[in-house]
Amino acid sequence: MSETLTEILTEAIEDEYKARATYRRVLEEFGDVRPFSNIVEAEQRHINALLVLFTEYGLRVPEDNWPDRVETPATLLAACQEGVAAEIGNATMYDRLLAASSDYPDIQSVLRNLQRASQENHLPAFQRCVERENRQPK
Repeated sequence: MSETLTEILTEAIEDEYKARATYRRVLEEFGDVRPFSNIVEAEQRHINALLVLFTEYGLRVPEDNWPDRVETPATLLAACQEGVAAEIGNATMYDRLLAASSDYPDIQSVLRNLQRASQENHLPAFQRCVERENRQPK
């Protein structure tokens, strides 16, 4: 088994673990707020899709230690801004991982789907969140 394949899938699932932990932290701090309440569920689906690949390729699944590593944003606006930055970074990461996984069409299919969800759904939702929070009276 290719070490590169392990690295690709590990980086992807670590990024999804981090996002899920961060969005859960936002929900704990600010309550059941959108888009975090919807996107945290999507992050779980992304993790589940990656877990299937770990199983199919017989790879060890990295432990999720992100809940102890993420910090709570100071405000909901800051949380939304962090969401925008995270989703932009996510797209860059998936571009790199897609280039590195060209020998694995099944993995590329999953990575493309995750990237598409991030760019077409999560990023615009966080951008709307920033706009909404910027309109709130100070």
